[in-house]
Amino acid sequence: MAKIVYFTVTGQTKKFVQKIPHVERVEIKPQNPFLEVNEPFILVVPTYVAAMVEPVYDFLETGDNVKYCAGLFGGGNRNFGGLFCFTVRDLAKEYQIPVLHDFEFQGSEYDVAKMEEELAQIESSNTKEESNRNLF
Repeated sequence: MAKIVYFTVTGQTKKFVQKIPHVERVEIKPQNPFLEVNEPFILVVPTYVAAMVEPVYDFLETGDNVKYCAGLFGGGNRNFGGLFCFTVRDLAKEYQIPVLHDFEFQGSEYDVAKMEEELAQIESSNTKEESNRNLF
């Protein structure tokens, strides 16, 4: 199954990704965001100004991480109206990565199901690609 890579500031994002069973989770740490993930993953980010999430930008610009990022999930607070999940929209625009879903706080059962669905789709696509490569 695809991985989940996430960044957390207050712990809300971490609490969300911990609800997803049977998946490898990789946390982007501010002190060393220069990790390389060489397989498909979904990136989960909270909503903060760019300076607060700079490690996410560093991570995406490391190795081929942008290439392997299958999509973005954004966490936020709907009380902020139009600013809800603006970080994930900014990342999507800058790196041309699709926003797959956004959620509030620690996410609901629906948000967890959406993540599981997206991970399954990525896994299905990877299995098909591997099968096609083996044919040639």
